[in-house]
Amino acid sequence: MSKESTHIQPPEGADDAGEFAAFARGGGTGNPEDYKKDGRLKSAAYEAQMEYLQEQLVLLQYWIQSQGLKVLVIFEGRGSAGKGGVIKRITERTSPRTVRVVALPKPTERQKTQWYFQRYVEHLPAAGEMVLFDRSWYNRSNVEWVMGYCSEDEHAEFLRSCPEFERMLVRSGIIVIKYWFSVSFEEQRKRFEARNAEPLKRWKLSDMDLAEHELYVKYSMAKDNTFQYTDIKQAPWYVVPSDDKKAARLNCISHLLSQFDYEDVAPEVVTLPEMKQMPYVRPPMGEQTFVPQRF
Repeated sequence: MSKESTHIQPPEGADDAGEFAAFARGGGTGNPEDYKKDGRLKSAAYEAQMEYLQEQLVLLQYWIQSQGLKVLVIFEGRGSAGKGGVIKRITERTSPRTVRVVALPKPTERQKTQWYFQRYVEHLPAAGEMVLFDRSWYNRSNVEWVMGYCSEDEHAEFLRSCPEFERMLVRSGIIVIKYWFSVSFEEQRKRFEARNAEPLKRWKLSDMDLAEHELYVKYSMAKDNTFQYTDIKQAPWYVVPSDDKKAARLNCISHLLSQFDYEDVAPEVVTLPEMKQMPYVRPPMGEQTFVPQRF
């Protein structure tokens, strides 16, 4: 894996952010707690390290393309645990043609009659792709079981078949990486209260979120039961403590990168061609309708 970044520059006024970035990628010294305030990662240190990690994610995407790898990354966890935030940072600088997100809606009536895993299979990665599942087939053993949307028989069958399904994916050449974002009841409540207080974010607070918050203990039971059956050596679970969102994002992305022995195969700088001249006269610009220039 490439360890050097030739472009990273700490944000202006970042103080010790650059030192933290060097420390976090193995080239610095000191205590990581020195880069925290009140137990949480300082913003300047976070921004500096995120810039470095996003550079590495771009290098990883080129490596996945060049090697024809098929990578599936599953993100699970409670509401507001931070899954969406880390997915956004992973895809912020990468190409959607190589790194794509799958977030399926509720199944249709037809899909409810299919084999449970069937609607997920069509979204699995082909060669040269990394697919990020924002929630996945684990809806069955978590949301559906807690909320009573599946029967006990369906739940039991999922726990029996899921490990075999994932082993089959791995045998077929798909790299399966699973992350569970873990947030405390107190932190989840704080985040829900923040959403409730902000009109522009209130849409993110759903009835399902409220029910999940009330049934926090039962969701803990669901998670523990899921891990008991599906934490397999071919596709183990990795838990991401996420009460500190910034630290959780860095820890998760850093771990994801560590799963690949990738090299820098980014394309070289190209020479832009000159415009080819042609005997063509464009129509008058006045014949077009333009957006009003208000800014």
